[in-house]
Amino acid sequence: MSGDTDERGDRQGPARQDDLPEPGGDASPSRRRVLRTALTAAAGTVLSNAIDLNTARTKAQEGNSPSAGPAMTFEGVVAQAERLAAAPYAGPPEDLPAPLAALTYDGYRSIVFKPAESLHLGPRFSAQLFHRGFLQRKRVALFVQPRSGPPRPVAYETRLFDLGRKLEGQSFPPELGFAGFRLHYAFEDTPKWRPPGFQEEFLVFLGASYFRLRAAGQEYGLSARGLAIGTGLPSGEEFPDFTAHWLCEPQEQARSLTVLSLLDSPSVAGAYRFEIAPGEPARITVTASLHPRKAIERLGLAPLTSMFLIGQNGPGARNAQPFDDFRPQVHDSDGLVVRTPEDRLWRPLVNGRPAPQVSAFAAHPLTGFGLMQRERTFAAYLDVEARHEARPGLWVEPVQPARPEMVAAGASPQADGPFGAGAVQLFEIPSREEYMDNVVAAFVPAAPVEAGRPLRLAYRLTTVGAEPVPVLPGDLARVVSTRVGSAERLRPTEPPSPQRRLYAIDFEGPGLPKDHDASITAVVSASAGTLIEPVAAPVPQTGGWRIYVEWRPPAPMPPGDVVLRAHLAKGDERISETWDAVA
Repeated sequence: MSGDTDERGDRQGPARQDDLPEPGGDASPSRRRVLRTALTAAAGTVLSNAIDLNTARTKAQEGNSPSAGPAMTFEGVVAQAERLAAAPYAGPPEDLPAPLAALTYDGYRSIVFKPAESLHLGPRFSAQLFHRGFLQRKRVALFVQPRSGPPRPVAYETRLFDLGRKLEGQSFPPELGFAGFRLHYAFEDTPKWRPPGFQEEFLVFLGASYFRLRAAGQEYGLSARGLAIGTGLPSGEEFPDFTAHWLCEPQEQARSLTVLSLLDSPSVAGAYRFEIAPGEPARITVTASLHPRKAIERLGLAPLTSMFLIGQNGPGARNAQPFDDFRPQVHDSDGLVVRTPEDRLWRPLVNGRPAPQVSAFAAHPLTGFGLMQRERTFAAYLDVEARHEARPGLWVEPVQPARPEMVAAGASPQADGPFGAGAVQLFEIPSREEYMDNVVAAFVPAAPVEAGRPLRLAYRLTTVGAEPVPVLPGDLARVVSTRVGSAERLRPTEPPSPQRRLYAIDFEGPGLPKDHDASITAVVSASAGTLIEPVAAPVPQTGGWRIYVEWRPPAPMPPGDVVLRAHLAKGDERISETWDAVA
């Protein structure tokens, strides 16, 4: 599953940022505002340069804090994770005062952090905090780590928030704490009409181990997570929590910031370092040290979670019920990319199956993977408020850990890569609700995860907009659309066969030949059934190329999905990524 049903009730996963309180927003949003991304590029704050770092937040605690002591470091968080893993699991506090526990969705959205109370993190960064309440029950410890000296805890004070009409006049004790935080940044290309000192939001940590990143000019879309445990297993999924964060004050004029985080769950404790660089693209380098309490059957590393309802080929699954929606497409991501040294694969996302399904893509070694939003035109969505065309893809690129422990026991960095041997697994949940994240992609190591055996990994997350981009260069043409329809219209039979399907797969990229007479072939395969007369043809209107191919199903149909594959070739040279889809 893609989220914590205990916290969400009928919704899977921690609250999407579409559902969060909007700075200065309306306390009673319409349904259309509920479904749009509330934290847009317009969300931001203006900070006064006269306010010292966290002065207002820390004065009350200076008398109880040591005047000198060690700074918190990543290795210090690792030591905490090791101690946690050696002890029985005790989850983060979920106790809430009755008024907060009884809040409705609208009541929680009306709680707004006051921008003037933002935590200053150098002159270019600041943080705003999330209140606990409604479904955000768990308390997360927050600290500011100055450039020298010990970390300073961030104390809850009711005055930091506008509580809205439901809670007007009430106050809550300092031990209430917070549910999470969001980061703002002073982008260099901020429009001139913004006031001086304006900082724009670009990153949110809220709920379990979820966090959301966007580049300048993008909308929030898919989420990343610290870990995924048991995704798709009959026993159910476990959702680790970030239980503490240390926001590290950067150097003066620094354009990056570090967050240290402690993760805990019944199966594992972990330490994380997030080295965050906002911009276009935005990047986060993640270093993690994981300490299992027990054996873990399916551990998902660098997991991504997204939403896909309908795309170019409708729901995409056989016999799926159509959507009654004025919008042609509704999704935060429309496909999965998996890259190895030998190939780059594109899997269009599918909705409408009768049951959830897991697909696995072996990667020995893994070069990278990501959930992408390749459809970038407004006309494809027609949603003025949601702006799906502006939502980011997110690319995961393993990097060599700082220490020699590998995910797979005895794995060779040269043979298996930094993550070791394993597969990218894609989990797709049938859904008809736009607010449900129903897609999960993660790398699952082949080696067993054993209790007491620590794992160290490192990877880089990069936002992706319109392609090609450096992380997905144009040396291979990319799949930009998959459309499916009846093949009977071109080759009618008597009687007609409704099972025969025609696939039109469009490729674009700077490396494709412009000569329409170029000798380009379509290389196709099917795990069952027959692919008939594949044709590769230029598309003058786009400058790309298209593969037409008819799939004729076997009789009887096999259980599960039939996998179809296709790519463009020039002689023996592969010139496109591999299209990999289900029939």
